[in-house]
Amino acid sequence: MNKGVLLIILIAMVIVIIPGCSDRLDIEDTTFSLLVGFDLDQENELIEYSTSPVFSKNAEKKTLELQVKAKTNRQSREKNDSYTDGVFQGRSIQVVLLSKRFLQQKNWFQLTDVWFRDPRNAFTPRIIAFDGPLAEIIDLNPKDQPILPLLLREMIDTKDARSETVNTNLQELHEQLSETGETPFIAEVRVKDKQIAMTGVTLLDHTGNFADSLNIQESVLLRILQNSTRKTVSLTIPIPGETKVGPFHTNKLSLNAENIKVKIKTSYLRDNFQFDMHISMRIGLSELMFPYDVRSHGKELENKISVQIQKQLESLIKKIQGDKIDPIGLGFHARAHEYSHFKKVEDHWGETLAKADIHVSVNTIIGAMGRVK
Repeated sequence: MNKGVLLIILIAMVIVIIPGCSDRLDIEDTTFSLLVGFDLDQENELIEYSTSPVFSKNAEKKTLELQVKAKTNRQSREKNDSYTDGVFQGRSIQVVLLSKRFLQQKNWFQLTDVWFRDPRNAFTPRIIAFDGPLAEIIDLNPKDQPILPLLLREMIDTKDARSETVNTNLQELHEQLSETGETPFIAEVRVKDKQIAMTGVTLLDHTGNFADSLNIQESVLLRILQNSTRKTVSLTIPIPGETKVGPFHTNKLSLNAENIKVKIKTSYLRDNFQFDMHISMRIGLSELMFPYDVRSHGKELENKISVQIQKQLESLIKKIQGDKIDPIGLGFHARAHEYSHFKKVEDHWGETLAKADIHVSVNTIIGAMGRVK
């Protein structure tokens, strides 16, 4: 090979390799923050929390928790570095924890700007709302459970698979805030009796501010309305005509629903949007707290179940309309089928949906009743 050509190749290789190593950071010089949390103190000053694993066999604690006050997210990172032996790495974040008080402040989402501008940061951290001061959960450190970031991550993933909460990451939240056809929704946790509990979903308005909370049952119903359920979902409902006996709720029935299908018809009548939602599902009885001959009166029981699920869905829709939000995503259907009317109200779609006529009908078919009559 010609020496001149060989020299050019070597120079080109050096040019390619050197930039790739210029920002190298050795693992021993790195602080892997797995959780970042935002809250406000009594003077409404920003507090950022972080949790990082400790890689030392001599350390008594498995994690390092830091709390700093700062004006911006970037400044808090620099303050965190002053307390650690490594450099903060945004790409390692698994969970972003936000207090309810923090979510009630205007323009809070602007604090995430640094993560989107720096391509070295990950867009996949799970976004979780916490009902209470963040210090309550950050300082808990239960010894019989995994470290907090990993515990929250696994809770989100497993409960999302059962449609009992939602798995909204940073990128998805950004998209929801930019979308006029729906309003954002994120997972919610609380501390109950010094134990961390996944309690459902936090609903946000179109600006990202806290709007309402949904419990586990309401969260499942929301996922049904969104037509986003995964696999089988579980519900417990009361059956009219059955009475409570003593301390036991013996008027209850539990079921597993699958093959859930949601059909939505959208129209615009008399200066108002109208949505007709028909929901069908195949159910299996998982618990029957009262005697009932399902074989002989199965159709009657199907009708009772359909009515009760419909009532709970209607109650949830009324709650959503009262909050003037749209986590269901009915705005997508309005834009697709009534575009000209939607464009006039897209900037205040939540207020428009609050006045819309939303009708729900439910049809259930008992496909299984277990191994007993």
